[in-house]
Amino acid sequence: VQLQASGGGLVRAGDSLRLSCAASGRAFSNYRMAWFRQAPGKEREFVARIIWSDGGTYYSDSVKGRFAISRDNAKNTVYLQMNSLKPEDTAVYYCAAKRAFTPNYDYWGQGTQVTVSS
Repeated sequence: VQLQASGGGLVRAGDSLRLSCAASGRAFSNYRMAWFRQAPGKEREFVARIIWSDGGTYYSDSVKGRFAISRDNAKNTVYLQMNSLKPEDTAVYYCAAKRAFTPNYDYWGQGTQVTVSS
């Protein structure tokens, strides 16, 4: 499994940004895909998750209502639409994948930097 994250950048507070995660290497119908982030000096934290087969989603409280995770089956790509960005959203964002009903995310992309200025 290979995951390629892209779409990060420098934006201002209140702006929007869309991250992409191109997945390859196998069929993902039995996978959960997720976004995590890690800010400088902080531990990596969960952001959002999507069930590839039925599109079911789950969000951390810190991004609920502002971020939306989605997937495009034809392109094997997962997206993270980030709206109303805040300076505290500044972090390196990682996409990850795991097989359904397993505890850990086994596959990780390389990360993409998101910086939100105030």
